[in-house]
Amino acid sequence: MIRIIAIDDDASICELIKTNIELSGIKCITATDPNIGFALVKQELPNLVILDVMMGETDGYSVALKIRQNGPTKDIPIIMLTALGELQDKLRGFNVGVDDYLTKPFEVEELKARVKALIARASKNSIFASNKVNEVLNVGDITLMPETYEVKILENTAKLTPTEYDILNILVQNYGKIVSLKTMLKEIWGYSEDDEGVDIIRVHMRHLRSKIDKITLDGKKYIETVYGGGYKLVPAGAIS
Repeated sequence: MIRIIAIDDDASICELIKTNIELSGIKCITATDPNIGFALVKQELPNLVILDVMMGETDGYSVALKIRQNGPTKDIPIIMLTALGELQDKLRGFNVGVDDYLTKPFEVEELKARVKALIARASKNSIFASNKVNEVLNVGDITLMPETYEVKILENTAKLTPTEYDILNILVQNYGKIVSLKTMLKEIWGYSEDDEGVDIIRVHMRHLRSKIDKITLDGKKYIETVYGGGYKLVPAGAIS
């Protein structure tokens, strides 16, 4: 049975999440103490973790980092649930490997949709791995390595998060074409375009570009922003 763990020091929020998630046929385990929550994640190895940020002395960022640094739990999808909505807060969350970000107060149906989308994405990646569908993709200067979530630009390599890899993979699959924000949201997160979703893509894109820039020679830029349209991959790079 699919199961998730929700960690929030507000017991009423935990109960709200549990009640509504379990109506979808998904088992939900809750914890109001972040340390107990992390112990449950290690013990249960859930399909997804919903994680609040502000939880007293141990915040959600610390718990997310522990999840990412622990071998058996490192690839579990994480949704950060918080009253903080500023870009810097999102950047901090994505820096420690958070996959999605939902700001309180939130609509229960939106949370359920994002939970289902992330679980489906993780399941798809797991199926690919089990079937050894790990074909290396090469376009121009760029090589993607699915088994290790790495990108190689000519002779230099960078490690990506699963979400960064998925974004770059979509651009590689559609190189030379404009990939809209709506397409990215639907393909990666499984929901329609909205202001918060667009912000999430932009934050991940900023991280992805930063990693590519560090391994790129001659100041080349491989991802072009098409204002009002989306993003386009330039396989051979363009001089900035």
